[in-house]
Amino acid sequence: MSGSAAVAGPVVTGIGVVAPTGSDVESHWQAVLDGKSGIGRITRFDPSGYPVRLAGEVLDFETADRVPSRLVPQTDRWTHLGLAAAEAALADAGIDPALLPEYEMAVVTASSSGGTEFGQNEMQRLYRNGPSWVGPYQSIAWFYAALTGQVSIRHGMRGPCGVLSCEQAGGLDVLGQARRLLRGDVRLVVSGGTDASLCPYGLTAQLTGGRLSPVEDPERAYLPFDAGATGHVPGEGGAILVVEDTAHAAARGAGGGYGTIAGYAAGFDPPPGSTRPPVLRRTIERALLDAGAEPSEVDVVFADGAGVPSADAEEAAAISAVFGRGAVPVTVPKTLTGRLYGGGAALDVATALLSLRDGVVPHTTGPRHPVPEHGIDLVLGRPRHTAPRTALVLARGYGGFTAALVLRRAERSTNEGNGDI
Repeated sequence: MSGSAAVAGPVVTGIGVVAPTGSDVESHWQAVLDGKSGIGRITRFDPSGYPVRLAGEVLDFETADRVPSRLVPQTDRWTHLGLAAAEAALADAGIDPALLPEYEMAVVTASSSGGTEFGQNEMQRLYRNGPSWVGPYQSIAWFYAALTGQVSIRHGMRGPCGVLSCEQAGGLDVLGQARRLLRGDVRLVVSGGTDASLCPYGLTAQLTGGRLSPVEDPERAYLPFDAGATGHVPGEGGAILVVEDTAHAAARGAGGGYGTIAGYAAGFDPPPGSTRPPVLRRTIERALLDAGAEPSEVDVVFADGAGVPSADAEEAAAISAVFGRGAVPVTVPKTLTGRLYGGGAALDVATALLSLRDGVVPHTTGPRHPVPEHGIDLVLGRPRHTAPRTALVLARGYGGFTAALVLRRAERSTNEGNGDI
């Protein structure tokens, strides 16, 4: 591999965040730098009868202020969060979709659970009151592609549209798909993901995976790479990104935006009991090869950080194998939000781009006793001002989904800025 062989990828020109750490980009970023957690006792329903009672909830989101009133009863909370994030991302990019060719704009989002809460409410009406009480929007509001469809309709984006359901890895996979679309006739892709499955039905479904932490202390419940790891905390929210063709972005004055999607790769773990190794190491190596980057060029790894001892050990082994023991800073800012599934990796990408923008590696809040055998340089205590230029984001979804994304810092000139379309 050679960094000199790298080809510029598409640029991220807009970010919209709706997360437990804040419902806008800068609020989220400041919370990450301050180590301010958005994890607490579940308030959206009474969790006292469940073995898991903590979650990362989006508490400062007013649906009526962020979503058109006619869409609120037709869609799930997950779609509400995604619509608001998409609106914010387009505004951040300085784009008016009405001024662009409709078939040159695409939408590709990730979803892990679909409209869980909406579906639960409709099922309750069915069993309590009968079939006549089930609303007509049940057939579309639960569907994984509902967010993609609603964003597409709302903003007149009639290019290639789709959804990927790859659990946590989906937030990276959709950006890989966005990059492929931009190699064709598409000039702009709205991508990323959100999830919102904090309802009795949604939490029960998550419990079946056996990876949720039962710890009731918000500061000790989610401890990736720590000797006290007991699983992870669920959460809701995510991030939506505007990804543009480099030439079109430059032509309108957006330049390098937040940064470049330089490399991407995906893989799938072997089934349990297989003698084949986990696919993460190979996925990292392929993403670096795709970016034309040497391991030594990576300045920070945003790890998946499952909080499950066996999964953490596998991830640490892959990172050490590629970069060397303790050779690259590793961070897991999602300890402040919980794992957001379809929205989690997209939020990690947004956080990584802000890290590159401001030249700082955020720390991991929570772990106090990293497992020495992991051999990774887990950033703890405070952010590191190391001026990172290249970041690697990792994501592993339940069931074997695995993805890696390489990001490069935007090279800005003194007279560069976002221009409106």
